[in-house]
Amino acid sequence: MAAILSAAVFSVFAALSGAAAVAQAFPVKPIRLIVPFPPGGPTDIFGRVLGNQLSQGLGQPLLVENRPGAGGTIGAEAAAKSAGDGYTLFFGTSGTHGSAPSFFPKLGYDPVKSFAPISLLIDAPVLVAVNASVPANSLRELINLAKSKPGQLSYGSGNIAGNVIGETFKNMAGVDLLHVPYKGAAPAATDLLAGRVQAMFDLHTTFQAYLGGGKIKALAVIGPKRLARLPDVPTSAEAGLPGFEFSVWFGLFTPAGVPSDVLQRLNAEVQKALATREVRDAFAKQGMEPAGSSPEQLAAIVTADIAKWSRAVKASGAKID
Repeated sequence: MAAILSAAVFSVFAALSGAAAVAQAFPVKPIRLIVPFPPGGPTDIFGRVLGNQLSQGLGQPLLVENRPGAGGTIGAEAAAKSAGDGYTLFFGTSGTHGSAPSFFPKLGYDPVKSFAPISLLIDAPVLVAVNASVPANSLRELINLAKSKPGQLSYGSGNIAGNVIGETFKNMAGVDLLHVPYKGAAPAATDLLAGRVQAMFDLHTTFQAYLGGGKIKALAVIGPKRLARLPDVPTSAEAGLPGFEFSVWFGLFTPAGVPSDVLQRLNAEVQKALATREVRDAFAKQGMEPAGSSPEQLAAIVTADIAKWSRAVKASGAKID
């Protein structure tokens, strides 16, 4: 009997030891990072810089795979259908995991159930910007001007988020602005610069090359705090429109089912990567700052964002053409 018990105990110990060895060995092969946008854009740049640092920390090559289309949802679906073993990572956004359920009724993945959050990467500020010729130097002045000229002022948007934010502004401020859609933020910003549209609601990075040059004015930060690089630009609440808050965030995910120890290892390596000069400098060039988090914190952000975008989309009536 003693021999049988000893053999059983040894078997259990061996199994546990083997499992621990497998966990400690992660990763033992290259890791794939799916970026759901084309090469060369900010998300691709962030993904590759971060991937390089993660590769060094994990001791395995990290291969970036661009899977663009449908606002990032094609790449997200591909990631969601991959094995939950930690060898597929996904560079998600507030679009793929926040607003997508409100726009795509037949979404091929569940932003909550299909993924295991790893860490928040960036919480990107959004600005209200106007052409310098617009006779408004504050958000309140813009609102008053728009009320005095219903339907005569226009705003451009290069993506669905900019459209929803713009329509939310109209509803909350009680103004009538003409929406002019563009295929991308860059052409919309070009027309804002030329005065063909009067306003835009977009990322700070969209305007950073023009701010300070006397051609575009930033009237407010659509978020809870001011930007260090634009200390004189008030938040929307400070500017007289409390509750008008949006942010565009980027986060790292892996398909659901990943072992908890692997998830924690990935989170730890991401925090190390975000603290490196290479990552911080690359993000700073795009007007961004790294923003790490725990998996639980990113999960809470996703849940809250889905609800917030759902309310905003219903109120704005915005739709994907």
